[in-house]
Amino acid sequence: MSKPDGDRLIVVGQVAGAFGVKGEARVRSYTGDPEAIFDYGPLMDEEGAVVLTPVRARPLGDTFGVVTEEKVQREHWEALKGRFLHVRRSILPEPEEDEVYVSDLIGLAVEHVDGRKLGVVTATQNFGAGDLLEVKGEGATLLIPFTLAAIPEIDLEGKKIRVSPDEELLPEAFQRQPSDRGTN
Repeated sequence: MSKPDGDRLIVVGQVAGAFGVKGEARVRSYTGDPEAIFDYGPLMDEEGAVVLTPVRARPLGDTFGVVTEEKVQREHWEALKGRFLHVRRSILPEPEEDEVYVSDLIGLAVEHVDGRKLGVVTATQNFGAGDLLEVKGEGATLLIPFTLAAIPEIDLEGKKIRVSPDEELLPEAFQRQPSDRGTN
């Protein structure tokens, strides 16, 4: 399997404001192991500029209080509240067999198991009931549950995904046309 673009920036967390009066940042982690975010070195903005370099972190409920190399006032972190924190894809550990980073799916072509071209993965979403792939097709967008039943094949090397969503749940633009159904 080919390696994903290692220079691509991946969101791993978010500045959640300031903590205390000594210039600590409050950080929300989006990594599988929440504390792992601090093992990746400097955390960057979407342009690749360093936002913070963690020195020490401690849990604060669903966030972390972080002492950083950058010596700034609490107002600095408050001004950055909501800023996403990124790392380069190349420093993340390789996924286990039969696992994939959802971010590696962005840009892959999507086709139905019956051969219909549906579009391209443009984003992933999670509204609380599990991950969804957002597929942009001809004039419509489709959300596909990230489950083995709905997504039986992911070919990172071939840059495509084969899907088998429930036909009744597909928006009209993605449904099989009567001429596609054959004469059965």
